[in-house]
Amino acid sequence: MSEGQRFQLGTIGALSLSVVSSVSIVICNKALISTLGFTFATTLTSWHLLVTFCSLHVAIWMRLFEHKPFDPKAVMGFGILNGSSIGLLNLSLGFNSVGFYQMTKLAIIPCTVLLETLFYRKKFSRNIQLALTVLLFGVGIATVTDLQLNLLGSVLSMFAIVTTCIAQIMTNTIQKKFKVSSTQLLYQSCPYQSLTLFIVGPFLDGLLTNQNVFAFNYTPKVLAFIVLSCLISVSVNFSTFLVIGKTSPVTYQVLGHLKTCLVLAFGYVLLRDPFSWRNILGIVIAMLGMILYSYCCTIESQQKSIEAASHLSQVKESESDPLINIEKGTGNMADSIVAKAPGWNSNKDQHV
Repeated sequence: MSEGQRFQLGTIGALSLSVVSSVSIVICNKALISTLGFTFATTLTSWHLLVTFCSLHVAIWMRLFEHKPFDPKAVMGFGILNGSSIGLLNLSLGFNSVGFYQMTKLAIIPCTVLLETLFYRKKFSRNIQLALTVLLFGVGIATVTDLQLNLLGSVLSMFAIVTTCIAQIMTNTIQKKFKVSSTQLLYQSCPYQSLTLFIVGPFLDGLLTNQNVFAFNYTPKVLAFIVLSCLISVSVNFSTFLVIGKTSPVTYQVLGHLKTCLVLAFGYVLLRDPFSWRNILGIVIAMLGMILYSYCCTIESQQKSIEAASHLSQVKESESDPLINIEKGTGNMADSIVAKAPGWNSNKDQHV
């Protein structure tokens, strides 16, 4: 199996793991929040990250992956930023209507495209832009209902969008810059993310729910769902870093909207949530946008591979035949003298 095929299989595996684990944790958390009344989302996320860090520490002890320290300032800044983006998204949900929160999530993709275009000179083809437009339009139809605006909620949403975009771009950039795997980056950033959310989590949750997380009645059933949620979160956090590292922040956001559509479908089938033809139409349009986006990405990736292979073959040909370099004016002076020397014998040189 070639390296390209292994990379494609690894990417498909990462995408599949991300979808399955994310849908599973949404269903688990929905039961925990809606049925059991545990509404402390930010504090729960800090526990998720703490359990993830402990799991990765055990994995290092078992030598399943290698710990690779790098720039501590970059890790600390990234961890705090990532933790802050999670807290701001929860605040955005708390101070806005559900419809406006969905619009906030939809705005992350165009914001990410804008930032990568401005600061990383990344180019998105018209086909990719069209596919993203179809995707966002479909998700908007399926999820956005009411749009109740307020100043504080709008400001929180703006900060949530910017911090989330930057954090996801940094996830991809740090892995490539410092040549670390998604597991290594997650292991080093988890303590900072967990600490950030553990400090601000009880305050934010108290502000949004008017309840104290430490005074909650932790029944055995609640504890069982919290443990299950934390265990699933290990897979969620790992797959998030894996997907962004192997693909891009934009692809991860596209995948996130796929999860949203799947959660809506599962909610209707399993939990009998209210559903309408508008939801069905939006999901169908969103799926078409995702298929179009995947197709365009695949075609462009194949074109880049062909261009890279063609360029590599040209380089090898020019290196294998110095006469071509001389005729094109790219050979060095020593090669030119050797090529023009009348007494040169390549067989004699081999014998020597």
